[in-house]
Formats: sequence, structure tokens, C-alpha cells
Amino acid sequence: MERAAESTGAAGQIGISPELSVRRGREAVEFYQAVFGAREIYRVGGTADNEAVVSQLSVGHGFFWVSDESPPNKNFSPESLGGSTVRLLLVVDDPHAVVERSVALGATEVAPVQEEHRWLLGRIEDPFGHQWEIGKPLVPWPPSHGNHGDD
Repeated sequence: MERAAESTGAAGQIGISPELSVRRGREAVEFYQAVFGAREIYRVGGTADNEAVVSQLSVGHGFFWVSDESPPNKNFSPESLGGSTVRLLLVVDDPHAVVERSVALGATEVAPVQEEHRWLLGRIEDPFGHQWEIGKPLVPWPPSHGNHGDD
């Protein structure tokens, strides 16, 4: 297998950071801050003079970007597409509390938090159309010996 290209970011780290296209970008940033405890570390726009926003957020050790959709650049929100093509997984200590807080702030519960595949896992759709699985592993993860599990 070939190795991925080793380009580095400003911090010298290699990784993948999803960028979520949304309508109402400023509202989305506020939602992720309130629900997931996201911290905004970079922003372009999102002002009265320039409503479109591009924002980098961090949650724990992970990063993701939020930007207003831009159809001329083929960046569409799930609301424009009628659904999302990705599902994100947020690992937290208390999935029940995060799902409850998400719903209280406008998300829709897609699946209640329950034990599934050795995880405590629930799913929401945020007010901007993105699907999030919110959970935590119930066993040391990943399982040892490449065991993929059948449950």
C-alpha cells in the first residue's frame, strides 16, 4: 500500500479535518460551541459586512471546519441536497447528556443512545442537516487482535 502524501500543516501535524458546508454558518458555529463545547480557533467573515463564515473549531483533540455553502464552488449544505453524504462520530464521556443537550438546542434525535457494537451510541441530525453519532466505546478501542466483532 502506498503511503499518503506527507504534507504538514502549520502545527506540523498530518491529519484529516472535515469541513461542513451549512446554511446559516454563524448559527452553526454557535450551535457546535453550545452543544459540543467546540472552541473557535480561526474565523474568516461571519460579520454584518461579510455574513458568509469559514470557521475552524476544535473539540478535544479533533478539528473540523464550518463554512457557509457556496453553490458556485460546488459546496452544498445537506439542506440544499436533501440529506448528507457523511456521518460524523463524536466520542464523549456522557453520550446521553450530549444528545439531550443537542435536542434541547434544536437537533433531531435519529436514534436514542443505546448499547450497540460494543459502544454506547446515539444519533442526531443537527439543525443544519448533518448527521452525528455521539457515543463512547464500552471496551478498550480498537479491539485487540483485529477482532471486528459480530455484534
